[in-house]
Amino acid sequence: MSTVPAAQPAPPSMVLRPEEIERFDRGNGVATLPFVGKWNCADNRVTTGMTVFSPGTGIPLHSHNVEETVLVFEGEATAVVGDDEFELVAGQATWVPAGVPHCFRNRGQGSMTIYWVYGGRDVTRTVTATGETFEHLSDSDRGATPA
Repeated sequence: MSTVPAAQPAPPSMVLRPEEIERFDRGNGVATLPFVGKWNCADNRVTTGMTVFSPGTGIPLHSHNVEETVLVFEGEATAVVGDDEFELVAGQATWVPAGVPHCFRNRGQGSMTIYWVYGGRDVTRTVTATGETFEHLSDSDRGATPA
């Protein structure tokens, strides 16, 4: 019997290692590591990943066609959900229903990382300021800005 761990569990399960995942550059010092989604799983019902924000950056106010939960994994965040604004630290999380405008900004001096889970396979983002809707992690989904 081998004591060396397997590289992957039996399909369709997966082990996802950040160092093996191609980062999606959102611009202005924000990068996403896509974990589970239709790009690598035929039967997923959730879409997951992590986004790393440099100090002073954020994602513009937007909404999705599916619900989303976000965990602040590292750093200090300002979360805007609807008309409310919250200061969050590592270990704190949000849940946002589909269609509710929200965004996250790095309010700290170091990097801020969030872990996100969408309640669906086909995720879209609608930018509140413009009304533009596009597929999550498509070429149009690179609109990170200074916070």
